[in-house]
Amino acid sequence: MIPGTSVLRQVPAWQSQLARAITGPAELLAAAGLGEEWLPAAQAAARLFPLRVPRGFVARMRKGDPHDPLLRQVLPLAEECLTAEGFGADPVGDLAAMTVPGVLHKYQARVLLTVTGACAVHCRYCFRRHFPYADANPAVDRWQAALEYIAHDHSLKEVILSGGDPLTLSDRRLAELARQLETIPHLRRLRLHTRLPVVLPERVNDELLGWLGDTKLKPVIVVHANHAQELDDAARQALAALKNAGAELLNQSVLLRGVNDSVEALADLSEALFETGTLPYYLHMLDKVQGAAHFDVDEIAARRLMQELQARLPGYLVPRLVREVPGGPGKLALT
Repeated sequence: MIPGTSVLRQVPAWQSQLARAITGPAELLAAAGLGEEWLPAAQAAARLFPLRVPRGFVARMRKGDPHDPLLRQVLPLAEECLTAEGFGADPVGDLAAMTVPGVLHKYQARVLLTVTGACAVHCRYCFRRHFPYADANPAVDRWQAALEYIAHDHSLKEVILSGGDPLTLSDRRLAELARQLETIPHLRRLRLHTRLPVVLPERVNDELLGWLGDTKLKPVIVVHANHAQELDDAARQALAALKNAGAELLNQSVLLRGVNDSVEALADLSEALFETGTLPYYLHMLDKVQGAAHFDVDEIAARRLMQELQARLPGYLVPRLVREVPGGPGKLALT
């Protein structure tokens, strides 16, 4: 008998790391050096919005410190179970802006695709923590409708890949989508909103850099870091590689109580980003999503922080303080 043969596809290192992410509150608490007194609340909150955090991100935390700025972004807390007035399930009006499944058309000249509901990390303040991804993603059988919508609107110059996080998709799928978008003559730029180069730097591999460097569209990578402590050597190297591949690098942060609501934290972040070739772009006021009210910083305090930041840093290192208003023509600048 001649034995059958099979071709084993090697799993990329980043996918292995993603599969090993911490998803249980007890394991996160143990890794962070916190006691079991935190466990009941963490389990209750995780039932409302699941926990997920890469082990490499946990390794950057200060052990035994419940106020660590990285831990606070991912640890489920009892406050998430409280109902807060003015906080809802769709705080930025995504559903009203959906023209076909997965296509959000809010602003002129650009359109956003929610290409996946998956993320490498579940940030507890996520404004899409209640988003109906099962109904809203342009899955394999829906891509054509999304692409046809983009092709028929000649005012569009830019497509934004979001989610979830677009870099949780394979490079094969992303490269194919880029090739299809390249055939639409009025498009100029391909923008990716992603947290992975920061929280899972292994994702920036040769395959990703290859198709990004080859695309005919100008690639813009908008990463998401909230605190300088997030930018360890691996994250810095990943951002540098993206820059070398020809991508424009921008960062958007969220102003979060207990994480980065000090001029020292914001200044350190801007300086650390710039060293990687990443320009501070937006500092978002918290989107008022149900379950995240404990992160909210009031506007008066936010404006005061920005005044102090402007006095400390050169203008190109000061992000724009903005709030997203549902139905508005763009982000509302607060400074």
